[in-house]
Amino acid sequence: MQSQVNRRSARPRPSSAVTLQQVAQDAGVSLATASRVLGDSDRNVTQELQERVLEAAARLRYVSNAPARALVRSTTSIVGLLVHDVNDAYYSAIAAGVMEVARDHKLLVMLAGTFHEPELQAEYVARLRAQRARAVVLAGSGFTGRSPSLVQELESFAAQGGRVTAVAHEGMPVDTIVPGNHEGGRAVAEHLARLGHTEIGVVCGPLALVSVQDRLRGFLERAAELGIVVQERHRVEADFTRDGGRTATVRLFRRSPGITAIFALNDAMALGALAALRDDLGRGVPSDVSVVGFDDLPVAGDVTPALTTVRLPLEEIGRRALLLALGDATPSPRTLAVPSRLVVRASTAPPPRTTG
Repeated sequence: MQSQVNRRSARPRPSSAVTLQQVAQDAGVSLATASRVLGDSDRNVTQELQERVLEAAARLRYVSNAPARALVRSTTSIVGLLVHDVNDAYYSAIAAGVMEVARDHKLLVMLAGTFHEPELQAEYVARLRAQRARAVVLAGSGFTGRSPSLVQELESFAAQGGRVTAVAHEGMPVDTIVPGNHEGGRAVAEHLARLGHTEIGVVCGPLALVSVQDRLRGFLERAAELGIVVQERHRVEADFTRDGGRTATVRLFRRSPGITAIFALNDAMALGALAALRDDLGRGVPSDVSVVGFDDLPVAGDVTPALTTVRLPLEEIGRRALLLALGDATPSPRTLAVPSRLVVRASTAPPPRTTG
């Protein structure tokens, strides 16, 4: 009996019983790759992989279901927008740009917050794929290190006919917008050095985020070029929020009370630093300590003192991100750089003179 079962399983299966998943497994490729090749959309698939898929399909006598494929590839008027925190004004500004373009194209935006959890990004892309969304904007900064699950979901989404644009992600197989985080960090270092600061502290968000790494790296590189050493103990990591900035600033001054300037890696943290200096530490800004933020949110010009910060055109980033996703596909993913610029206001000044 066992030999009969084995003989039956060795026979070629009828074509109607063979699935695309079986072809992918036989060829040793992902389901998304097999779908691209057999669905006449072999974009970004090498010749060697195409041949493997086609040989496997012939060997298994696979016949695609064209009507079903057409249904899967159909899209709706939905576009997805994934952010880390819907309460963060940074993402609100990007969302405003996305929604402006969506309105012009008569599209509905589905917004989801990932709470800085990498796997939620992949899960939400999968859900949007199930909804046959037309496009997705990954507006939350990417995480250092490639996420295999997210890459797989993005490939599956593309194989289904969807388009994705990522903001501040690296290594993703999609169109990417790169904000001027690195150059902005360099501009901050140069500004503080020009004012005469050498004892500089940094309060930063989670170091796993690409945007945090880019801003910090640019700052440290330019500081070193100018002969300023930012010691490890002068850097404090905390939540990318106002409360995180306040807590980090108090910790920073407990370690190093001689700090004369703080670079906060976003405006929310900078506002927390201002509160800590005023209410917890009794320091004047900028008479005792200068403070610089990043992003140039609307509140930056309204606080007292008005905040020196790096401006990113966040709404424009949102608009460009969705326009890229709605535009024509290209043979390979595109990268669009969006510059930043330093906006000097009242929160920075030369360091206080020491008396001796």
